[in-house]
Amino acid sequence: MSNLLCGLLLLFYFSGPAKKKILVRQYKFVVKLYCMGKIKGLPDVIEYEDELNDEFSIAEIKAKTIDEKYRYHPKTIFGRFFSTFLYRFFALPLSWFYLKIKFHHKIKGKKLLKKGKKTGYFIYGNHTQIIGDAFMPCHISHPKRSSVIVHPNNVSMPGFGKIIPYLGAIPLPDTIGARENFTNEIARRIKKKNAIFIYPEAHLWPYYTHIRPFKDTSFTYPVSLKVPVYCFVNTYKRRKNPNKVQIITRIRGPFYPDASLSSKDAIKKLRDEVYNSMVELTEFNEVELIEYRKKASS
Repeated sequence: MSNLLCGLLLLFYFSGPAKKKILVRQYKFVVKLYCMGKIKGLPDVIEYEDELNDEFSIAEIKAKTIDEKYRYHPKTIFGRFFSTFLYRFFALPLSWFYLKIKFHHKIKGKKLLKKGKKTGYFIYGNHTQIIGDAFMPCHISHPKRSSVIVHPNNVSMPGFGKIIPYLGAIPLPDTIGARENFTNEIARRIKKKNAIFIYPEAHLWPYYTHIRPFKDTSFTYPVSLKVPVYCFVNTYKRRKNPNKVQIITRIRGPFYPDASLSSKDAIKKLRDEVYNSMVELTEFNEVELIEYRKKASS
């Protein structure tokens, strides 16, 4: 959180009047994100209608269109250096500080990732933290470079939207031309032995302790590229302070695409293996901060 606020203050200092109005709104938004991360003040119950599509993020961002003109990676030497510099010397230490101080974050099963050391791989996780889910990938895969497939909202924020891609964000495409570039970028990063993170549930449900149903669409990538897959679940444990919890990230895998099956069947099998493993990992949750209750049909 501190890096976001410091970044906003720097941008504010060097910006004109019009830009400063936008940054003030963004500052208020970041403060809301921080407050949402606090346990004290969380709602006791959240009602939902659709497990696949309901979203409980407070973000109000107008997403820009990701078309064939969108550049998925820096082309210049300076751009590549800037990306590495931001990732290694800012994102890693500052996110580590945030996760350790706020959540006493731990990772269990990280040794399993060594089996994917010589290749790139995909790793799927549950989406329950609005800030933490952005910070965790670089620590889960470290020292391997992480990339995260994100909604276009993430690259549409004033100021930060231009920085986030340098840290590994890969926004989903909106047009046919962009889809080809997106697919090529996924293949390029796997070839560079990146760990590509995907939140298959797609929508944020804060502190949710179960796994929602998700589609098998994103499992097309590991099947077509013939690379291993992992999964992780962030589980919650009560700390001595009743207003705080610990997040423990638990990893399972690797899972491999079944070459003996048709592409369609291999995708489904891989999705089911990952989903079932994630469901099993939720049994380690020790506390439920928010009760999610399905609305009664009228």
